[in-house]
Amino acid sequence: MKVLVINPGSTSTKIAIYDEETPIYTNFINHNVDDLSHFHHVIDQLDYRLELIHDTLEAAGYHISELDAVSARGGFTKPVVAGTYHIDENVVDTMKHSPVFEHASNLGPLLAWELTKDNHVPAYFVDPVSVDELTEVARVTGFKGMERRSFFHALNHRSTARKAAEMLGKTYNSCNLIIAHMGGGVTTAAHHNGRAVEVFNLYDEGCFAMDRGGALPVYNLIDFCFSGMTKEEVIKTISTKAGVYSYLGTKDFKSVVDKAFDENDEDAMLIFKAMAYQLAKNIGALGAVLHFDVDAIVLTGGMAHSDKLVEEISKYVKKIAPIMVLAGENEMLSLAQGANRVLKGEEKAKVY
Repeated sequence: MKVLVINPGSTSTKIAIYDEETPIYTNFINHNVDDLSHFHHVIDQLDYRLELIHDTLEAAGYHISELDAVSARGGFTKPVVAGTYHIDENVVDTMKHSPVFEHASNLGPLLAWELTKDNHVPAYFVDPVSVDELTEVARVTGFKGMERRSFFHALNHRSTARKAAEMLGKTYNSCNLIIAHMGGGVTTAAHHNGRAVEVFNLYDEGCFAMDRGGALPVYNLIDFCFSGMTKEEVIKTISTKAGVYSYLGTKDFKSVVDKAFDENDEDAMLIFKAMAYQLAKNIGALGAVLHFDVDAIVLTGGMAHSDKLVEEISKYVKKIAPIMVLAGENEMLSLAQGANRVLKGEEKAKVY
């Protein structure tokens, strides 16, 4: 079975064709910042990216009608349970007119829809960031009407969880796992019997990331909101100019590690240790959610390649459960696997 996978990012569109779980064609389409600058909204980039995908596939000798499916990264849909979803008119309408947040991933279902609608090829999106399986008690905050939301790296979380469960000789649906995705964004979640029942939100909870603020002191944040900035400026600042960047002026985690350990930079060491400390606090809290009945703590994402970060986090949490390191992000393979499970009849595609 051949599946085209589409993963749009802020300045690139990754595409690949998988035969089962083997990539037989890959391409990383970079988008020049100048080319994107005249698009006021992400949605305005649809035709531009679609044409590039068409041209790239044609040059490689592939045609959509020859494929078994197209599988795309899901965008900021309304809250959904995890799984593989048909892309239909309802999905397209949401992504075009009412996504929860503006993000490049919203283009994924739209690109898949445009490529397949006239070719009689099924199109899917898999485990979007808006997967929400929180328990009711987990939604409660300290203020009625301000309930918690679930946004996390569901695609990599669930793929990594399946792999970890297999390594443990179990199934994902029979495991209690704490997954920490540590990449450009940082999210941690408690996975109980195949569901992410508690999550530290991608945007406003938990550990800070390379450019996101994470959980911030409420009263300080209120002061910041009334400092003369617009709402849009505040959101942009705490989501793209906060975190490590606000302290050290970089969004490159490797440079932070190099400065801290090779150059003995005290500021870099403090922020490195603070990130590990906050991640450990999140993991510890998730352990409590699972009644400290945890099969494994799994560290994944690009930053999990850092032995120093893994070691620092482990100092705090190693007594909770065994620590597994499954570094990197397997989003492309995960998208192919999601479509294949449906094509093979192992999973029924959900309707959005």
